Amino acid sequence: MTTFLIVIIALALIFDYINGFHDAANSIATVVSTKVLTPFQAVLWAAIFNFAAFFIFKDHGVADTVAKTVKQEVVSGNEAMIVIFAGLIAAIAWNLLTWWFGIPSSSSHTLIGGFAGAGIASGGFGAVNNDVIIRTASFIILAPLIGMFIAFIISLWFLYSFRKDILPKLISIAVLILVGWFLYSSLELDREVLAAKTHYDSYFWQVFFYSKNFKWILLSLILVVLGVFTLWLNSLNAQKSNVWFKRLQLVSSAAFSIGHGGNDAQKVMGIIMAALIASDPTKYSLDKMEYWVPLACYGAIALGTMSGGWKIIKTMGTRITKVTPFEGVAAETAGAITLFVSEALKIPVSTTHTITGAIIGVGATKRLSAVRWGVTINLLWAWILTIPVSALLAMGIYFVVKLFI
Repeated sequence: MTTFLIVIIALALIFDYINGFHDAANSIATVVSTKVLTPFQAVLWAAIFNFAAFFIFKDHGVADTVAKTVKQEVVSGNEAMIVIFAGLIAAIAWNLLTWWFGIPSSSSHTLIGGFAGAGIASGGFGAVNNDVIIRTASFIILAPLIGMFIAFIISLWFLYSFRKDILPKLISIAVLILVGWFLYSSLELDREVLAAKTHYDSYFWQVFFYSKNFKWILLSLILVVLGVFTLWLNSLNAQKSNVWFKRLQLVSSAAFSIGHGGNDAQKVMGIIMAALIASDPTKYSLDKMEYWVPLACYGAIALGTMSGGWKIIKTMGTRITKVTPFEGVAAETAGAITLFVSEALKIPVSTTHTITGAIIGVGATKRLSAVRWGVTINLLWAWILTIPVSALLAMGIYFVVKLFI
């Protein structure tokens, strides 16, 4: 059991590493295609902020959701270990296959599809938590649509701010007020809760560094920077505005990388915790995350991101639509907002789907024909097939493993 557990943990971290270089394109495709950073600088930048998510996302809601994909009361003990093993092998195989062909498929969905497929092979359809599958599957459509809509609105906001008129400034001021209201309504301000959850004596630092508060403060700060920038955007010529948008891309890509790390690393954390619980349910529990699990997972995904994923970068950065620094800021900011919100809702979404939808959204502001819909439709088919193909692969692997165990 101990050896098998170590193998599973190693496979989970390998998957996390593959996830990093498979999904590196999500974070850096736009900054590379707009030549804001060189490819090496971009992967290093993304990796740093992938790991920075370790200090920001502390509630681990997504990890909890993923760990509950297969019901522990139906599949447990050594059988659960076999299920997790088969799911990981299937997920790794599908990730490497799609990476080889340069298809930006979802690492999240292949992991959940593999886990669920092996669970069905073990205990039938009753072994799978339908709520997790339905919520995850629904965001195959919802995540790119949300990313596309937000990116479209942000792009229009930027474009309108170029006009030399008082109305664009009033809109930007209204956005700043709305962000302030959202932040105030989202913060945890209860002194007793903050004192129990943080180690700071100052109430200000308790509010600021409480994990649930800090991620909203960070996201709000980025939106405030964009809002302030739009107030004087109409005073800049095209060249100067382009220079500023390139600088802002560093901020927006960092925010998206944090969201990527915070969402994707947690999925592997959930798998590892499920394996630990299966090995010894009296010692491990989802109510208490083992301290080394987040550290290992965020480290693995950051190292994977540093390895890059150049085949997928080409697809994301150039083949869907031509992306400028202006559009890169809009797409990455929209993607970051989507990932932060979905993490708060404990929904494991695909960073690939999210940023693809956002890139389509900024392309659509020019004209619908600016988006290469043929490429997009091919990507959509890959997205739809990921969960069922991963599930079928995991089923086959499960039955093969059972022949020897």
